[in-house]
Amino acid sequence: QVQLVESGGGLVQPGGSLRLSCAVPRSISSFSSMGWYRQAPGKQRELVATITSGGYTNLAEPVKGRFAISRDNAQNTLILQMNSLKPEDTAVYYCNAYSVRWGNNWGQGTQVTVSS
Repeated sequence: QVQLVESGGGLVQPGGSLRLSCAVPRSISSFSSMGWYRQAPGKQRELVATITSGGYTNLAEPVKGRFAISRDNAQNTLILQMNSLKPEDTAVYYCNAYSVRWGNNWGQGTQVTVSS
């Protein structure tokens, strides 16, 4: 198992921005797929965005055009830039990293609250 640590969550007004980071204790180039998921109260965890080791990205429809996912290989960090936030984006956001060698790994989550 690999311990992932998310940061950057908080309270923001509608229309605002947040930048989430996920620190990985080893080279992120070893992970074939990384991503962000979220879980709102009373709902199932859902995919937000994923990125492969080759840089291919996939974003869920509700966040397309507002969120961007990227990998900072030098800092071994996964980034989720969130713009034009809406109240429905409120959730706990989780970092995920998968590789054949290290398996499927999750962070502890970071709370994002969008409210005026």
